[in-house]
Amino acid sequence: MVTDVAQGRTGKSLQISGLTKTYQLRSGEKLTALGPVTTEVEAGEFFAVVGPSGCGKSTLLHILAGILKPTEGRILVGGEPVAGPSIDRSVVFQSYALFPWLTVVENVEFGLHAKKIPRERKREIALHQLQLVGLEGFANKRIDELSGGMKQRVAIARAFAVEPSILLMDEPFGALDALTRRVLQRELVRVWQEQRRTVVFITHSVPEALFLADRVSLMSARPGQIKSEWRVSSARPRDVTAEPLVQFEREIYAQLDEELAKTFV
Repeated sequence: MVTDVAQGRTGKSLQISGLTKTYQLRSGEKLTALGPVTTEVEAGEFFAVVGPSGCGKSTLLHILAGILKPTEGRILVGGEPVAGPSIDRSVVFQSYALFPWLTVVENVEFGLHAKKIPRERKREIALHQLQLVGLEGFANKRIDELSGGMKQRVAIARAFAVEPSILLMDEPFGALDALTRRVLQRELVRVWQEQRRTVVFITHSVPEALFLADRVSLMSARPGQIKSEWRVSSARPRDVTAEPLVQFEREIYAQLDEELAKTFV
């Protein structure tokens, strides 16, 4: 059984209640993209969401980040309502969203500008986070001197640097090659185990979700709702070819195929 998230958590709980998102189209019609979604993520839990394209996974994450407002429902972080964006909820996107005119360490420091801490302390925090992701030797490099995998490590370091309670990740490894993706999955688990943030991770990859998460949630076809959930109790680091995870993978794909079929009707 998993015991590594039972102690030392620094994240906050996340309660999602009756969350929906409806868009007004130019034609005057309304399109419900999401919901209703109701679930709870425990403090320090690594929670992954999979589902067919267009089911509202990214919409859900953007609402949790405070970037979008829900049509109905509410979100509580540590019991407090979400009213908008906050550095307490860091976001890592598939695109790196780094500033090319800043150095690597300056990119990691960027989110810390909102905190009233001395310049020397900002640099100390940024360098520590770069060390955690194996990039301490690249602190003074420009972003365009880095590979795609290294850029994503910088994005992860920047997200962790502000010490968020919740880390929201939207397909962060989706654009990377398979080997780089595998390396960064392992790096993410290692850093998460050290810092114990609450993580909501959006992915199209079932094996990735099973490798990373304490719990995997499957969303239905649009409008996305939580169809099923699996709690993964295998110890880390995980072998996704082990029979318990292979069985989970079969179950998830069977239900995912049902939802995929609905998108072609």
